[in-house]
Amino acid sequence: MVPLKGMDPSVTMASLEAILTGCTYDEASARPRAGHLLSSPDHENAFITSLSDTLQEALVSASHDGLADAAAAWAETVELQAHGITDDTAREVLVLLSGLADRASSGRRRLYCWWAL
Repeated sequence: MVPLKGMDPSVTMASLEAILTGCTYDEASARPRAGHLLSSPDHENAFITSLSDTLQEALVSASHDGLADAAAAWAETVELQAHGITDDTAREVLVLLSGLADRASSGRRRLYCWWAL
């Protein structure tokens, strides 16, 4: 589990995917599985959304330096700045996400986000 409290995962993960892959935010958010709601919309306290396979692959294949560069750019996004996320925190999150993505890929699994209000 990688905590990113208070942030909309659909927005933050699409922003991250755009940074890691060089695509636009709109392209990242339109990809299959990107931010798709998998839990019941009637749940008021928690939701489960999917992360795109492209993001998962980008996290797995990124080098340590690539993650550091992506973290610096990601920390400059409106979403992360609004929550006071620093470059160092963004880098820690990306290292954790990369490890999670690698373990999921090794086990032929996919990534999901649990979002609690």
